[in-house]
Amino acid sequence: MHQESLYLCLISIHGLIRGRNLELGRDADTGGQTKYVVELTNALARQPGVERVELFTRLVDDPAVGSDYSVPREPLADGACIVRIEAGSGYLPKEVLWEHLDTFVDNAIDYLKSQPRMPDLLHSHYADAGYVGSRLSHILGIPLVHTGHSLGRVKRSRLLASGLDGAQVEERYNMGQRVEAEELTLASAERIITSTSQEIEEQYELYDYYQPERMEVIPPGTDMTRFHPPEGLEWQSRIAAEIGRFLREPERPIILALSRPDARKNIAALVTAYGEDEVLKERANLVVVAGNRDDINDLDSGAQEVLTQILQLIDRFDLYGKVAYPKHHMADDVPLIYRLATLSGGVFVNPALTEPFGLTLIEAAASGLPIVATEDGGPRDIIGNCNNGLLVNPLDSGAIANAIKTVLLDWESWQQRSVNGLQGVREHYVWDAHARRYLKMVRPLIEKTAKPLVRAPVSRRSMLYRDRAIFTDLDQNLLGNTEALPDLIRLIRKNRKSLAFGIATGRRLDSALKALKKHGIPEPDVLITSGGTEIQYAPKLTTDTAWTRHIEKQWTPQVVLRVLTNLPGLKLQPKSEQSRFKISYYIDPKTAPSLDEIRQLLHKEEQAVNVTLSFGQFLDILPMRASKGLALRYFSTNWGIPLENILVAGGSGADEGMMRGNTLAVVLANRHHEELSQLENIDGIYFAEQGYAGGILEAIDHYNFLARSDNLS
Repeated sequence: MHQESLYLCLISIHGLIRGRNLELGRDADTGGQTKYVVELTNALARQPGVERVELFTRLVDDPAVGSDYSVPREPLADGACIVRIEAGSGYLPKEVLWEHLDTFVDNAIDYLKSQPRMPDLLHSHYADAGYVGSRLSHILGIPLVHTGHSLGRVKRSRLLASGLDGAQVEERYNMGQRVEAEELTLASAERIITSTSQEIEEQYELYDYYQPERMEVIPPGTDMTRFHPPEGLEWQSRIAAEIGRFLREPERPIILALSRPDARKNIAALVTAYGEDEVLKERANLVVVAGNRDDINDLDSGAQEVLTQILQLIDRFDLYGKVAYPKHHMADDVPLIYRLATLSGGVFVNPALTEPFGLTLIEAAASGLPIVATEDGGPRDIIGNCNNGLLVNPLDSGAIANAIKTVLLDWESWQQRSVNGLQGVREHYVWDAHARRYLKMVRPLIEKTAKPLVRAPVSRRSMLYRDRAIFTDLDQNLLGNTEALPDLIRLIRKNRKSLAFGIATGRRLDSALKALKKHGIPEPDVLITSGGTEIQYAPKLTTDTAWTRHIEKQWTPQVVLRVLTNLPGLKLQPKSEQSRFKISYYIDPKTAPSLDEIRQLLHKEEQAVNVTLSFGQFLDILPMRASKGLALRYFSTNWGIPLENILVAGGSGADEGMMRGNTLAVVLANRHHEELSQLENIDGIYFAEQGYAGGILEAIDHYNFLARSDNLS
């Protein structure tokens, strides 16, 4: 065995890969993965005991791209090179490479047989290389490790959110073939390398061959030549002047937020935390760098909403002169912005609702800047490794403010956190550190000294994707029975490979997430919020933009407000309960017009809307195309799960649309007064004897719901 002279073979097939001037962003296939594999190849070649590292990719002979990609062998550094294998002609997108992968395998074997010896290890990247790596591993008897980069089952959810239906996803992306290749790779690989623990727990768990004991978290490296502590001249930069023009006292410590203007980044919670805290307003400035813009109105609707909310909060809390929100910055400004915050004695804050990795936290730490970050996902690993900041509940503005003060107001501990972050990045998040941990993991596999890991017997499902779903409201259905709720959560988790879990609520997204976190309810696969006007998908709370485009037609909220203003018995709910496609009132049925009268008033003004009453006191006005029931049917169509395989639990009038028709439905015993009583004589609707989560469990037994799937509970 070649204990001191390792020969490692990395495989990354799609996109355009070369050793210099990577064309990042040229197309969907030439992104971060290409940079990752080239940097990993070079980092491994620098390590003691590594003789040779080869990066296998596809040879591309095509006048539409550079001639570099048709060179069979390209040296990188001492002991490292790119080897290009012929498979198919021309530059092809990854979705059509599948039919050429067996040719890649055969030609790769021919190349390897021509070498003085076989590699000690294969390392595949992404599903297509996983297929190739699995074949090579089985044929040549070489151990395989794998990095997924992204996963088909998760990607499918995002594609469905973009407006494609299940058939379109299969036709355009060969998703079924990809998922099967991923299952094959998980069954074949000795180890799976991931960037975070959350990736293991929430994404790989969806696969039949999920075996967490074979998975290792080794975060990717960071470029310490770009991100480093201040040099002292940063205040003289253009971006410093741009930020400074917003601030009355620019020398104060900077509370820095840097992200896309995306609702999931939760910047508004940070602005609120700052605006509500007198000490922070007195002692520090807030700098929000949220993308680039010329005119907010030219941005997509999601970015418009986020930036408008930030500006409204700045106005509400009168933060002028205390908050900077520059319109433009260049890529080269980003390291300078971190260093400016470090020079000021500031703090970097990432309050995202969901954060799978957290690259900005590593960049901040490499700049010597302490951090406060969401307790979701990757930041747990980063702060655990670097010990340079605090984790917070991103939905608790008071907790965010207190954490920031804890970091900012104790200079001695600020300095220690700054030093800890620098040391932690060098130990865990630079490429040499990554390579050292990598070799420590793979050497026992190569030398066959690793403790044997018994592969658990796996039973494959007959269906490729989930074939059934449970949908429930939040407040009236889940939150009232703390004894039965843990049993329901365990049952859902046990069956999550075949069962989608959805919540449909009148709450806004931020309010729903706060309730889920408080009660320990796992993030659902599908979250229908604001009464059916918004749909988000796990694991990144991806908003279904196609649904948004579908329901916005003929929606004129200003007319609805004009018609209903001053009606007796109606009072607008607080701003926290309103959203772009939902106008919410408190209603007093004793003095207010009836629902039919309200509908008639709106129809006279040519307002085609949905009017729903919940719990006898909450009135919601929605676009005509939006409701919980319509959102559920949209999900059913796009995900390919028949309504007959969806169990819906309801407790108020707003749930009625989900329960009528072909779904399996249960009315819980704790329903609000007599709401839903009109459903008693309808076939397929079960009235449970128990309420809340207990009633849902009762309905699962009544319908023998889970026994219908391959994955028995």
